[in-house]
Amino acid sequence: MRALVCEALSDDLSGVAVRDVATPDPGPGEALIRVRAASVNFPDMLMCQGKYQFRPDPPFTPGMDMAGEVAALGAGADGPAIGSAVYGGARLGAFADYALAQASALHLKPAHLSFEEAAAFPAASLTAYVALVRRGDLQRGEWLLVHGAAGGVGYAAVQLGMHLGARVIATASSEEKRAFLARKGVPHVLAATGFRDAVKDLTGGAGADVIYDPVGGDVFDESIRCIAFNGRLLVIGFAGGRIATVSTNMPLIKGFSVVGARAGEYGRRDPAKGRENLAAIAALAEAGALKPHIGASFALEDAREALVHIQERRAIGKIVVTP
Repeated sequence: MRALVCEALSDDLSGVAVRDVATPDPGPGEALIRVRAASVNFPDMLMCQGKYQFRPDPPFTPGMDMAGEVAALGAGADGPAIGSAVYGGARLGAFADYALAQASALHLKPAHLSFEEAAAFPAASLTAYVALVRRGDLQRGEWLLVHGAAGGVGYAAVQLGMHLGARVIATASSEEKRAFLARKGVPHVLAATGFRDAVKDLTGGAGADVIYDPVGGDVFDESIRCIAFNGRLLVIGFAGGRIATVSTNMPLIKGFSVVGARAGEYGRRDPAKGRENLAAIAALAEAGALKPHIGASFALEDAREALVHIQERRAIGKIVVTP
């Protein structure tokens, strides 16, 4: 079978190429998936650069989210039957013709989602759910400020926030991205810099109750200037490149919290809650409340270019690879 293999870690992703590799056999509890689509996530790119928290040694095949059909089951596998259309996640391996996943972690693909949409769903939606519901305790009527809102994890937070009844303000870095958000019905769309005063004006001077920040750097610095008393500033990632810091007098004086949100680690630390989270986002997908926007699709032969697309911040919505 074909797979995108990271043979060497490199900032420019030059160590990544499509190779012919052996098709894996499912072990106990595993399912072999014929991959129809795989979602490209920011951590996939970081892993190939050796910059993510989880640092597999080369050679490895990146890819965390996929959708396809169950081709084979390992001993004792408890999950969808062979031939079922499914979606699910794994820490590695989705950028390939076939990939392995824990059978119990797979979900039947909703009929209204394409394979591309189903593949693009899990990581972004789970991140949004853990951040806003579990860690941010977002309440109906609160002001939610979402940064990087045109990207995969940002747009999932926008959708979930609107579904939960929050008053959503979104920021994005380009006119094209802001126009996309406006077309999707986001009520308040701002530039990714200089948003402080506009947020204060929209919120009657109070500031945002919950701020969802996958960007970091200057965006984080400006966010602490427009957060409400008892606000929750959710740290999702550092797509902007710089890891920001905050003087502890600021949370003290302004009465806000800085809260980390790692969806995968949350589930690993509390498996029962992790299963609840997966069931919750599956129900939201089934109800149509969460539906990813596919901004671009790449053939497996061009999967390296998909990673470059993410690296250069060109993504609107989700990027997928289709073997």
